[in-house]
Amino acid sequence: MKLPSSPACENNKRFILEILQRVFETCQSVLEIGSGTGQHAVYLAPRLAPTTWQTSDLNENHPGINAWLEAFPADNLQAPLELDVDAPRWPITQPIDAVFTANTCHIMAWSSVENMFSRLGEILPENGVLAIYGPFNYDNQYTSDSNARFDAWLKERGAHQGIRDFEALNELAHDEGFSLTEDNAMPANNRLLVWQKIS
Repeated sequence: MKLPSSPACENNKRFILEILQRVFETCQSVLEIGSGTGQHAVYLAPRLAPTTWQTSDLNENHPGINAWLEAFPADNLQAPLELDVDAPRWPITQPIDAVFTANTCHIMAWSSVENMFSRLGEILPENGVLAIYGPFNYDNQYTSDSNARFDAWLKERGAHQGIRDFEALNELAHDEGFSLTEDNAMPANNRLLVWQKIS
């Protein structure tokens, strides 16, 4: 099949890698939530070896992810799990000490974001690392005109979508025992937020 392609993935992957190489340095196994096209996985996984990279997404996105994995295989890159953040139990059968997700929080309903953090509080051990990439608001304000336009476009696609407030995400993380360690400015008015499980 033709490989699905996201221009945003191509544009941001190098900048994401620079941070993940540092914050995932001591991690053994990363769960990527919402692997999408699979482009991030095939780029990041081999460059973070020997850390295992576990892809995951809804079943409908698996053919595209698998196509990328077949085109660019890596020994530490694993085929996608069927993962719905709203499921009461996630299909995690191996220890995970890091989680990465990109451009998902503004696509999910807020209730799904809440469920995701709740499950992360269960599966990540003490000192586990959580890294979330995407656009975020601060103090209920957009950080750029382009983000305001993007938010309007999202809400036209679905009323449940929209750019999330950093403070609300940080509160969810805190409630699950995570402490914010980094808030990295990224290109195109995005951020890469990093938390560590402290309890």
